[in-house]
Amino acid sequence: MTVTFNSGHTSPSARQHRKPRTRPAGDAMLHNDAVESVKATTWAELGLPEPLLRALADAGITSPFPIQSATIPDALAGRDVLGRAQTGSGKTLAFGLAMLTRLNGGRARPKHPRALILVPTRELAMQVADSLTPLAKSLGLWCRTAVGGMAFTRQADALSRGVDLLIATPGRLSDHVRQGTASLSDVNFVALDEADQMADMGFMPQVREILDLTPARGQRLLFSATLDGDVDRLVRAYLTDPVTHSVAPSTASVTTMDHHVFQVSHQDKQDIITEIGAREGRTIMFVRTKHHVDRLAERLREKGVHAAALHGGKTQGQRNRVLADFKEGYAPVLVATDVAARGIHVDDISLVLHVDPAADHKDYLHRAGRTARAGASGVVVTLVTHDQRRMVRRMTDRAGVRAEQTTVRPGDAELARITGAQQPSGEPVVERRRESPRRGGGRGYGGGDRGGYQGSREGHGHREGGRPGGFRGRPRRGESGGGNGRPQRPGGRPRRSYDS
Repeated sequence: MTVTFNSGHTSPSARQHRKPRTRPAGDAMLHNDAVESVKATTWAELGLPEPLLRALADAGITSPFPIQSATIPDALAGRDVLGRAQTGSGKTLAFGLAMLTRLNGGRARPKHPRALILVPTRELAMQVADSLTPLAKSLGLWCRTAVGGMAFTRQADALSRGVDLLIATPGRLSDHVRQGTASLSDVNFVALDEADQMADMGFMPQVREILDLTPARGQRLLFSATLDGDVDRLVRAYLTDPVTHSVAPSTASVTTMDHHVFQVSHQDKQDIITEIGAREGRTIMFVRTKHHVDRLAERLREKGVHAAALHGGKTQGQRNRVLADFKEGYAPVLVATDVAARGIHVDDISLVLHVDPAADHKDYLHRAGRTARAGASGVVVTLVTHDQRRMVRRMTDRAGVRAEQTTVRPGDAELARITGAQQPSGEPVVERRRESPRRGGGRGYGGGDRGGYQGSREGHGHREGGRPGGFRGRPRRGESGGGNGRPQRPGGRPRRSYDS
């Protein structure tokens, strides 16, 4: 079924006098699963300025994706936009190009960014910055990041010089507001990316406080894979008469993604993982805990598989090096926890392996979304022991997944056919030590990975050094506002980390 949403344009001046519209519960605009039919178009037809068109052409980005064609005209007209789209659908450019176009010709005051993109993780912030910084430069605009794990003083220096577009995680932005290094009174354009992940990770109190500090009549663009629960409440409170665009279903029915459930015995499981790890191509393996990540990566390296470990217990410099090794192909296997891997948008991940089944259907969808991005094909495999079968079947049903069930043992032809599994070399791999990539302010990262915050931990991955409640209290010297960097309960006691 095709749904055509209202895409009438409202001028910014008219929008100043529009009052928020109260929508009834269960509004079909939020909760239907219909997918919008978008007419193919070109960048020039979307009304982007000539410097942006040249920058897109120089980057080899030749034509817009459906989510971009659908949302950019409404965003340029000043409408609040609600977009439902999975990772890999092109939503970064959807909101990024619209914001840059509307910022064109202006100049930021010191410590007063003009536009804000809120994202749930440091890695996603960096990838958004990588995409938008060259485009912003083509218009003479300054794009910077403010994220936990990076040098606070460098971010403060960049803000003091004036930032047109700030890409931030809620916790670190809370720190800057609290310490007076950033004011949000000039932020007339706000984009919330992966809002459902921010809700799942406990960010909503901080997100609300941040939005409360921006002009009430400012434009809000919200993108999420799902639009229920806390995301729905956020939309009702902060978006004014939003135009809704949905170009992807909220289940994993991507036609280029194949789902499999492998029934394995406990004694065979490690050998099967190793053979899958020895395959050709880029692979990401998900496990539940930081300890299991390190242990599995070490076991794989002992068997000759180039594997790297990523979890919330690593410093930002270590995480940068691990991701660089993965992207460059030196370590084609990434072993990660859910929290650490959120926001990792690396192309050409051809297989996602659930070593430990996901906790729920949302986590399954987030994990699966690492593959089959932007039209590429991919395989998603869940390893299931006898006692996990019913739980996994319920989870895949809720995710809208029809997974092929196969019983496999090490060396099986079906295992090789589906995943490309093969025997590893057996020669141990030495983990590479490399210098930290030094990212200066010109790259849009707000500083390098040295100085003041290297030891901070993510905990659940959602505080980024901040406290619940956002802007109350003062951080201790050398800290980002969270004591030892772990999530804090309102009374100050450490909250147990989900990524432990």
